[in-house]
Amino acid sequence: MAGKQARILYVQVKSGYGDNGPAWIGRARFSRTGCTVYFHDLVLQSCAGQGIGANYYDVATGDEYWISGPKKNGQDRHWTGGGSVTIDDDVVDEYWREIRGMKPPRNQHTA
Repeated sequence: MAGKQARILYVQVKSGYGDNGPAWIGRARFSRTGCTVYFHDLVLQSCAGQGIGANYYDVATGDEYWISGPKKNGQDRHWTGGGSVTIDDDVVDEYWREIRGMKPPRNQHTA
């Protein structure tokens, strides 16, 4: 998986869920062009402005995703959405300390 250095991102399933889809904070890697994101076992291609409520799609299934940098205030979901956000084990400390600027809470695997 050649490409740019990995970074922590917010990734949410949009297809079939709208603003309430399963969501994660985890480490992802971009392709050299920035048009493809590799996250978990997914290969997500940019919608290049053509998506409705999504900015990437899974090349294997066509499912749509929203991807963005995680926000310092933790308000990553659309304001009409809801649900917990799972934080991957390998980024928990970095997320809470460097992005949120605080000590990890007791239930540190959800935001």
